[in-house]
Amino acid sequence: MTDGPLAGIRVVELAGIGPSPYACLVLAELGAEVIRVDRPGPGVLPVGSGGLTRSRPSVALDLRTSTGREAVLRLVERADVLVEGLRPGTCERLGLGPEDCRTRNPTLVYARMTGWGQYGPLAHTAGHDINFAAVAGALHLCGPAERPIPPVNLVADFGGGSLFLVTGILAGLLQRHRTGRGTVVDAAMVDGTASMTTMLHGLLADGAWTDRREANFVDGGAPFYRCYECADGRFVAVGALEPQFFAVLCEGLGVHPATEQNDRSGWPAMTARFATAFATRTRDAWAEHFADTDACVSPVLSLAEAPQHPHLQARGTFGEVDGHPAPRIAPRFDDAPPPDPTPEPRRGADTRAALTEWGFAALEIDALLDTGAAHQN
Repeated sequence: MTDGPLAGIRVVELAGIGPSPYACLVLAELGAEVIRVDRPGPGVLPVGSGGLTRSRPSVALDLRTSTGREAVLRLVERADVLVEGLRPGTCERLGLGPEDCRTRNPTLVYARMTGWGQYGPLAHTAGHDINFAAVAGALHLCGPAERPIPPVNLVADFGGGSLFLVTGILAGLLQRHRTGRGTVVDAAMVDGTASMTTMLHGLLADGAWTDRREANFVDGGAPFYRCYECADGRFVAVGALEPQFFAVLCEGLGVHPATEQNDRSGWPAMTARFATAFATRTRDAWAEHFADTDACVSPVLSLAEAPQHPHLQARGTFGEVDGHPAPRIAPRFDDAPPPDPTPEPRRGADTRAALTEWGFAALEIDALLDTGAAHQN
């Protein structure tokens, strides 16, 4: 990437999985120059990385070797940001911790992505999105009354993780601009996920939230904020929270509730009447019926269907990689259109070219390759 609001920012990414690669994808597609340092050999997951390693070159360095670690420190000298998503203490044991790197580059923003954070009783234990969302209180909010259901891994991995990591990096760069000093960003998925529940804690404290599922305005408890099955077995999403939108919904359904919108005693009967009405037409028929109204009724689209929606097509929300839809980066800027998604590079495919771009001499790269500290695939 040469254009975009982050043009001129250089990032070293120590390869991880999930949240840290997505954060680096965001940085790269917003214009930063990101170099991904991969481990030689096969990946750590039984599946691919799902497109998360696109838009930046892959350099394969063996961090078990002193020359491989020294190569990373050389990259750090020319970087603005380092991103790592390893367990706490791993980089310190490798000699690539914050103090090691900031000795070589005092202005470095050293960004760390973990599930539990760098300290605390759980810091050194394993976990995934579902675990971090559970402890943060967010998983308790998701699903029907009978049991919580994880909303795939969007909440803790990418919401509480990647996006808070990006926020921390950008804040660190602004602080550096003001102070001339680098900083360490401790981005924990459990912290970010808890932060996203701020409004709900406020509502709970005010007595405006019931601490159980399907009992509130925006958790599927309200008949005017939930999904309904249609005649074809597909679903529409209804979000008619405001009274004026609720009135348009009722008029469009031909349903006139016996109780006022926010009278919770009438919600079960209102839900049943809405469900009966929605069951009379297909999903797309209802979408067409409510098109261009403020009823806040939308079709629930599958992953395969979403790229074909006229609104997303008009905005160019999706591009294409190898014949398959791939979301473009967000947000938009008026002077830097989002780049087209690109295929992911093979691990180590760019070792020679990327190291050259970052100031390594040809003889130095040859030595790294000859000793096995670096690999070119």
